[in-house]
Amino acid sequence: MIMLARLRSHSSRLGVLARRRALLMTLLAAAPCASATAHAQNTSTSVVNLAAHPDVLAAERLFSAWLDGQLAYRGIPGVAVGVVHDQQLVWSQGFGFADVKNHVAMTPQVKFRIASHSKMFAAIAIMQLREEGRIRLDDPVEKYLPWFKAKPAGDDDGVITIEQLLSHTSGLQREAGDHWTTFNFPTEAELKRLFSDRQAAFAPNVRWKYSNLAFAVAGLVVEQITGQKWATYVQQQMLSPLGMSATSVDQNVSGLTVPYMRRLPDGSRDVLPFVDARGMASATGMTSNVDDLAKFVSAQFRRGPRGGAQILSAGSWREMHRVRAVDETWQSGSGLGFDFIRVDNRTWVGHGGGYPGNTTHTLFQLNDKVGVIVLTNTNDSDPRQIAEQLIATVGAAVAKAAPARAQNVAWDPSWARFAGWYRSAMGDSRVVLLNDKLAMISPTSTTIGTPSTLEPLGGGRFRLMAPGGGGAIGEVVRFVEENGTVTRMYVGDGYQTRLR
Repeated sequence: MIMLARLRSHSSRLGVLARRRALLMTLLAAAPCASATAHAQNTSTSVVNLAAHPDVLAAERLFSAWLDGQLAYRGIPGVAVGVVHDQQLVWSQGFGFADVKNHVAMTPQVKFRIASHSKMFAAIAIMQLREEGRIRLDDPVEKYLPWFKAKPAGDDDGVITIEQLLSHTSGLQREAGDHWTTFNFPTEAELKRLFSDRQAAFAPNVRWKYSNLAFAVAGLVVEQITGQKWATYVQQQMLSPLGMSATSVDQNVSGLTVPYMRRLPDGSRDVLPFVDARGMASATGMTSNVDDLAKFVSAQFRRGPRGGAQILSAGSWREMHRVRAVDETWQSGSGLGFDFIRVDNRTWVGHGGGYPGNTTHTLFQLNDKVGVIVLTNTNDSDPRQIAEQLIATVGAAVAKAAPARAQNVAWDPSWARFAGWYRSAMGDSRVVLLNDKLAMISPTSTTIGTPSTLEPLGGGRFRLMAPGGGGAIGEVVRFVEENGTVTRMYVGDGYQTRLR
């Protein structure tokens, strides 16, 4: 009870600070500055003080009450969380302790080893070089690293490409040695020497297979092309442009949380040492905090050409966020450096990380422009579970409270004249007038299902939209009128004649 009261006390104090800080960030975001001005055109919604919304505040209290219990009954030392909407860090808070022995409270500024989050940065580096014309995704890895000659799984496997490294489809072994047991990670030179002993577990493109080794190799490709050390490239091309001043690669910096081992049967947790990832840095070596990862999440929601804090073009972001490989259940998989999971039948993008004494998870939903960050200082906290509870509470409240995207073309009541029954030799369609909206269904279908919608484009033209991608989805719908009567409906390139 004393421990729970202490946690609640810290939670309450930090909650007030977090909300004040979130309000301050909102006000600062509204103030003119170089970064905000440069990317104003990339923000789809105006700055709104979501942190003060009653539903968001209520969801914060609900999540906090649940997480207080997790810390008290599971003995988790500390957790730092954040929730992002578009370009705002809406809420952040620390729970428990960054240092239990010395009673150092957890805050969103405490730094963690974010481990496999590093893979997202490795893939971004490759995509930056691709935008510059210095590499292709279908290039064989051997083109840049002549020593890369992994023993194939079979006789006709073919070469391993850059894209296969980034999408976990290379078939390579997971690791480069026993470093997760000994905490003695290989240097780049050692990695090259031992690689001749590595044998692929599968041929390329056979299945999704997670590989830290593959991303270590991707980092070495970046070094070979740029002539820079991995940490230097990341700092110059990603961390500095994004303003991620608390993020670093394999440095025993000040402000790190104490890393605690899993809880033993007697309830104790050993403190683990600082571990240098060395040659595996591009797979697992980064350090960051909630504040900096919020900036990284916001970068996923911006659009436009590459430049400044826009570290990749919109086209490259779309490629990285597209699913390239899935597991057998189709509930998780990978894009290029980014992982995917399904939460309540929706796709969330991001990455988790596990390192000696730290486990972490960052997820974002591209349609809602909502992201969650969970950083913990032990290895048995299950940060994905915490992230999913954060999604279901604060994340859901933020998505609901966020301003709806403005409709580009206002509804015209005269468009009601387009509702009716249309026919061609291939089938019938029924355009139905809803509440200031036109929808389209098949009158021969045995169920209503989810109707397609006609989104107004202006000039009597609409865009056909639906959850699926079949038919003429995304194409223009237009109506032909003769003597004031609608006679025909074009959907894409085909047309149907109006019956009534």
